[in-house]
Amino acid sequence: MRVFVLDKNKKTLDPCRPARARILLKQGKAKVLKRYPFTIIMQEKEVENCVTHEHQLKIDPGAKTTGIVIIQGSKVIWGAELTHRGFQIREALTSRRQLRRSRRNRKTRYRQPRFLNRKRSEGWLAPSLMSRVDNILTWTKKLIRLCPIKGISQELVRFDTQKMENPEISGVEYQQGTLYGYEIREYLLEKWNRKCAYCGVDDIPLEIEHIKPKSKGGSDRVSNLTIACKKCNKAKGSQDIENFLSGKPNVLKQILSQSKKPLANAAAVNSTRWKLYNSLKSTGLPIETGSGGLTKYNRCRQNLPKTHWLDAANVGKVDHLYIESYQPLLITAKGHGTRQMCRTNKFGFPTRYVPRYKEVKGFQTGDIVKAIVTKGKKIGTYTGRVATRQTGSFNISTKSGLVQGISHKYCSIIHRKDGYSYSFVLQGMQWP
Repeated sequence: MRVFVLDKNKKTLDPCRPARARILLKQGKAKVLKRYPFTIIMQEKEVENCVTHEHQLKIDPGAKTTGIVIIQGSKVIWGAELTHRGFQIREALTSRRQLRRSRRNRKTRYRQPRFLNRKRSEGWLAPSLMSRVDNILTWTKKLIRLCPIKGISQELVRFDTQKMENPEISGVEYQQGTLYGYEIREYLLEKWNRKCAYCGVDDIPLEIEHIKPKSKGGSDRVSNLTIACKKCNKAKGSQDIENFLSGKPNVLKQILSQSKKPLANAAAVNSTRWKLYNSLKSTGLPIETGSGGLTKYNRCRQNLPKTHWLDAANVGKVDHLYIESYQPLLITAKGHGTRQMCRTNKFGFPTRYVPRYKEVKGFQTGDIVKAIVTKGKKIGTYTGRVATRQTGSFNISTKSGLVQGISHKYCSIIHRKDGYSYSFVLQGMQWP
């Protein structure tokens, strides 16, 4: 992927190739501004009148992971996959609510629940959903400050839940388009992990299969559909699933459980799509929208692999794409910590307290550091996200695992805490 370039006044220039960036850094014409995403700043004034080209930012929102790419003409010059923490937020809020209710049920001093002062603003979204919108908007604004972006493309419709639940819906009852065939197949592929539900085989053509056969009263609702290979689909025929899988009770239990799972991911994407669209409009850039069906059509037409960032590259109108590098930046939302003053056990009683001051020896939890240990049992070089301790002995999360007990004296900061962790993917392996 290319390197972002700013002039001496922090005005955006065209991103350059890594080889060009190394030459500029070696000659002293540029300095490193930030590591993630890698950005250099020029030290000379001759580039102030440099001509820049138009770039398009493309976004493929997802419930768990969002694809982000930057395109110059037909070249994909930068890509990333942003992993959200919406489900973690939901679990944290659920845990806090349970602890609060348990305290109210005990005969201890605690405030009464409030009901009359609760009012939600217009356009309110649950915190777990709003975090997805905020993450995408944060990175959109960040990339606009690093690259001369002139427009944004967003996949606005991913899964059409109304059409999936009731294929016969029409007229006034349904006015959102006709995406049933393409959208429901894509949804089922993701729901069943792109494997045959009966035998588990993958990387072969899969067919839509009715769990309860239509000849015996089965419906076309998405909860009655699964994905199966041609061999299993033909072998099952019009049998009841209980008879077909009588010799595989574990598989039968898993399929019946999986089929009843709610459309949580689809609902998360559909709930946030218009909120995200209106938030992106606040940037002042023109917004292009596309559907999930069009994205898949563009990707399959060019024989590109199924990944989040390549899906983003195919959002909207696409003629032909040239991928410069298949090494996207992997971004994971980690948050900025917690405001709790103490930690509780499962019963809600405080067990340990949190120090008031978050900075220790010039480091904060979440900073990306490089530690060069020269003596002791842990001699070596470690790079990763740091967790600080008041003793000055830190823990570092590296690609090979957690390394504990590294003194702050060996650590140097590579990237300051910003609420995200970073890694790269190279030939199927992740590298920090």
